Amino acid sequence: MNNNRLSTVKLRETFFLALYKKAFPVVARYVARMGGSIEEAQDIFQDALVIYYEKVASAQAEIIVNEKAYLLGVAKKLWLQHYKAGLKNLPLNDFDIEVVPDEQPATNKILHYLETAGKKCMELLKAYYYDHLPVGDVATLFGYSGTHSATVAKYKCLEKVRETVKQNSLNYADFIE
Repeated sequence: MNNNRLSTVKLRETFFLALYKKAFPVVARYVARMGGSIEEAQDIFQDALVIYYEKVASAQAEIIVNEKAYLLGVAKKLWLQHYKAGLKNLPLNDFDIEVVPDEQPATNKILHYLETAGKKCMELLKAYYYDHLPVGDVATLFGYSGTHSATVAKYKCLEKVRETVKQNSLNYADFIE
């Protein structure tokens, strides 16, 4: 081997060793956070290095400003592909599947709190949410001067219900059977 080729090999080796020292700890932390092992991190990083080298050596090489960031980005993508491929091979009995009963709203409780806003509010909210009437039709039906007035009235009705719920310190679970 001639001296020129030997120096090129040494330069390349030094370059990759420096990249490894600079970027591998970041990739290893990422893979560990994502549940991977040190061996998986090494494999991912080495694959990322190969991709980086091919990119730099190609005829249409783009300028890569931050090698560390580039390698981390490639490693993240490789890890996600590796992780997804692993999930495809797991049998379903490896997962704890909990059967959750369907939650049903406690209609009587909901109606009770809606009624606290008053009869007119109940009818207004029914027109909006149950009958799905357009705002203009609701304004005409309830004798408001315009759509803005009807929208404000609906808002005030909802605020009455919210205030009642808040005063009673109720939460979502209180309305489920």
